[in-house]
Amino acid sequence: MNDENKREGGKALKNEFYVGWGTLALINAGLAQGKNRSGLNWFLLSLLLGPIATFILVISEKR
Repeated sequence: MNDENKREGGKALKNEFYVGWGTLALINAGLAQGKNRSGLNWFLLSLLLGPIATFILVISEKR
């Protein structure tokens, strides 16, 4: 594998990571709305915390 192919593969993985992180943030926003919490706030929080925000949402009780 030459250096150019290695760089291209790294870009693809990096892009997939961002897509997955963004998808998780959208899922968390929906989860938050289902628990009568602010979807926008949890979306933004999820962009920073990712899976930690998901865990907090899952263990929190519905308002």
